[in-house]
Amino acid sequence: MLIAQITDLHVMLPGELAYGRFDTSSSLARCVSQIMQLDPVPDAVLATGDLVDGGSAEEYRRLRELLAPLNMPVYVIPGNHDRRETMCAEFGDHPYLPRPGQMVRYVIGNDDVRLVALDTVVAGETGGALDAEQLDWLETTLSAEPHHPTLVFMHHPPVRTGTQYMDEIALDETSTARLAQVIGRHPQVERITCGHVHRSVQARWHGTTASICPSTAFQYSLDFRPAAPTAVTGEPPAFQLHYWNGAQLVTHTVLAAR
Repeated sequence: MLIAQITDLHVMLPGELAYGRFDTSSSLARCVSQIMQLDPVPDAVLATGDLVDGGSAEEYRRLRELLAPLNMPVYVIPGNHDRRETMCAEFGDHPYLPRPGQMVRYVIGNDDVRLVALDTVVAGETGGALDAEQLDWLETTLSAEPHHPTLVFMHHPPVRTGTQYMDEIALDETSTARLAQVIGRHPQVERITCGHVHRSVQARWHGTTASICPSTAFQYSLDFRPAAPTAVTGEPPAFQLHYWNGAQLVTHTVLAAR
């Protein structure tokens, strides 16, 4: 099984540029084209939040146009730039999504890797959280198939990367501690994969691997200095491929072709 992950797309309306310099729609189109040129093409695509920049219905319609060449299932979750209700309304033909207004959590079952989606968005906040109801749901969901290799995907990462400006708006400490307890009881979780950081990061975490996918739009700078300012770089758009080889999940980071 081959799973592509795209994240932090920040799709904007035609003519608008992120930071006045990044054409996020063009970058996403390049990544989509490259995904479709893979042989074999992925079995599924995970779009792990910050799908659009401002949360407007018009941006989501533009996003759908850009994702249209993907002929495999695409599974979306919100990030802090998204508006959950608008996203669910504009992707209303995706049967795994809840009715607008509900948290976006779902399970995609298959013979190889089970996909479990979580919603870490807190309305009006940049950082993320998981409430007790979601964590109880996750516990029940993982307990139902304890021997089925599983990939959990969400927007905010549960690991601290060393870049202070992103760590301050990651998954909050309480949610992280409670999630660690759940994940630690379920060794079938092969990967927790996230976005939000706009860089490729991997860490061993409570019996699994936490993986952060770089952005299809732009990357933030790698700066470990305390109180370093948020800055963008000239690094290219990118996405990840999670390959199930029959025994383990292997993650590749792919730079978008020029």
